[in-house]
Amino acid sequence: MRFSGFRVFKEALSGHKGWAPLWRNPDPQPEYDYVIVGGGGHGLATAYYLATTFRKSRIALLERGWLGQGNIGRNTTIIRSNYLLPGNEPFYEFSMKLWEGMEQAFNFNAMVSQRGILNLIHTDGQRDAYRRRGNAMLLAGADAELLDVAQVREMAPFLNFDNARFPIKGGLMQRRAGTARHDGVAWGYARGADLAGVDLIQNCEVTGFRIEEGRVRGVETSRGSIGAQKVGVAVAGNSSRVMALAGMRLPIESHALQAFVSEGLKPTIPGVITFGAGHFYVSQSDKGGLVFGGDIEGYNSYAQRGNLPTVEDVAEGGMALMPMIGRARLLRSWGGLMDMSMDGSPIIDKTPIEGLMLNAGWCYGGFKATPASGYCFAHLLATDTPHPTARALRLDRFARGYVIDEKGVGATPNLH
Repeated sequence: MRFSGFRVFKEALSGHKGWAPLWRNPDPQPEYDYVIVGGGGHGLATAYYLATTFRKSRIALLERGWLGQGNIGRNTTIIRSNYLLPGNEPFYEFSMKLWEGMEQAFNFNAMVSQRGILNLIHTDGQRDAYRRRGNAMLLAGADAELLDVAQVREMAPFLNFDNARFPIKGGLMQRRAGTARHDGVAWGYARGADLAGVDLIQNCEVTGFRIEEGRVRGVETSRGSIGAQKVGVAVAGNSSRVMALAGMRLPIESHALQAFVSEGLKPTIPGVITFGAGHFYVSQSDKGGLVFGGDIEGYNSYAQRGNLPTVEDVAEGGMALMPMIGRARLLRSWGGLMDMSMDGSPIIDKTPIEGLMLNAGWCYGGFKATPASGYCFAHLLATDTPHPTARALRLDRFARGYVIDEKGVGATPNLH
């Protein structure tokens, strides 16, 4: 079934009785060529590209719950490629290009909205830093524009420009950035992978790995043993727990990250805005709610919940940036589980166990990286070589001294 305006009109006339489920719900087979562990955005994108772009078959994706129950459905929906370092910026720009053609590729409305992102400048030193970042973006083929105060005021007159502590002195604008519907992304990749023959197996928890003579031979699951020639693990904040089943200890900490949405308001926020003097970012959903977030919880956790001090900290950032937000009522909050790496950058690499490959360490960048993460991980699984934009994202870079410290805070995961 292909979606189109004509099909929607036809189904409306027939009482919407002709719609079919978006994907099958198959039972696991005894053996596959490829098994992908994790039914979130990155796992689903990997399965999709492995089957469609790299033309591989006999693929299974295993999810312990339902598809999209993790971070892909628990984020603030921002997509962007405004990074600085050469190990990151080309990768995220590749992801941005994939976002731009995604909906046409898998014939599903992911509600990609390129409304732009504005990173606010509050000091002269920050202006210099953002000018450097903008130049790096341009060199990598992305778009970047440095705005002065008048341009920012015209775009967002409701901001607190006269705050003596955090005066707004301009901003770095990426107009191709924006937002996408997070669950729409998951459903689109799931539907596309299913149409390409991938078995999407839900309620199938991986409980162990079959490893013989240093090579992975399959996985043990709550639904029995499943053989595999290659296994790719993409389980975000649960990476440490799952890889521990293979006897590996990862350079990763897991922290909860809260996000919030206000009651529905009239159109106010033109795109995505980030506070340069604190960790606060905000956009407005299609329903009118202000969607915003801030820092992760300061302690390690495997729970998808947060605490009240972080709510207060995020609210303070919002009030300092735009005092009018204090009049909006908070509707709800939710939490995702962040796999924080030692340098704040991701890992897409082989492991010391032959045939077992890892996709992890996404920190705050997981959602925006979904297309490129899946494509590059599929490239690694299919060819045994890293994709050109992911060559720096090695697992052993911490031991070799080739870290990609985008924020410059060292090996302190909770600060990235």
